[in-house]
Amino acid sequence: MRRIAFHVNRDKPGADSVRRRLAELAVSLGIAIADGPGDAPDAVVVLGGDGTMLSAVHRFPGIPLLGLNLGSLGYLAGVETPHFEDAMRALALEDYEVSRRTTLRVGDAVALNEIVVSRGVSGHAVRLELSVDGRVATRLSADGLVVATPTGSTAYSLAAGGPILMPDSKAFAVTPICPHALASRPLVVPDTARLAVRACLRERGEMLSVFADGSRVREIGDGETVEVARADVSVPLIQLRGYDPYEVLSRKLGWNGSGSWLENEAKAT
Repeated sequence: MRRIAFHVNRDKPGADSVRRRLAELAVSLGIAIADGPGDAPDAVVVLGGDGTMLSAVHRFPGIPLLGLNLGSLGYLAGVETPHFEDAMRALALEDYEVSRRTTLRVGDAVALNEIVVSRGVSGHAVRLELSVDGRVATRLSADGLVVATPTGSTAYSLAAGGPILMPDSKAFAVTPICPHALASRPLVVPDTARLAVRACLRERGEMLSVFADGSRVREIGDGETVEVARADVSVPLIQLRGYDPYEVLSRKLGWNGSGSWLENEAKAT
């Protein structure tokens, strides 16, 4: 590893001091710091939480990202504070693995986590029709629909009741948001599937919003369809040796019996 850049969420307490400390360590290990716009880094060290990781994905397309967690949950920014220095040494020695994560495309937008089709501020549910590879799969009434990658299955989709997919799964999770029928359940489809979501709206002029990784990319009206499919680009995430997605889930969700991350956060406040 010759040159790295830092992508820092400065709203996190102590983020700048952590960045300075790690930059000094990197230089002592023979790694140059890319500070200018013309300096192309070999990797980007991201200091923050999962939101900071997503912003780095879109700011540094194609460049391997190493996430150092300064947030509370941190699935994408998976390296915790006690291991920051170890992570820098691993970069210097190139002692790591790169996980290439599947992405989704809607129009010109690419998403690492999810594509969401949701209502605006109307206050009532919307009717949606989901087609898979040209065949109608379901019609539902809900607040919206999430199409998540394996990486994004632990984000909005999980909060909406969707399944957790392992990072190397060749599938997408399609999860209704607050469905108005018990029969409306999450659906797992192959990542080769081409999805189409058609809006069936009640009020004239009503629009649905389409989001890619939390950014609104377009709107659709009654009878209009948005198409979602696997993108032809992947996101390279740096993982330290010994990374185990099952251990991460166990630790973050409290599956090891020590209580969930939310309970632990509550105890700390």
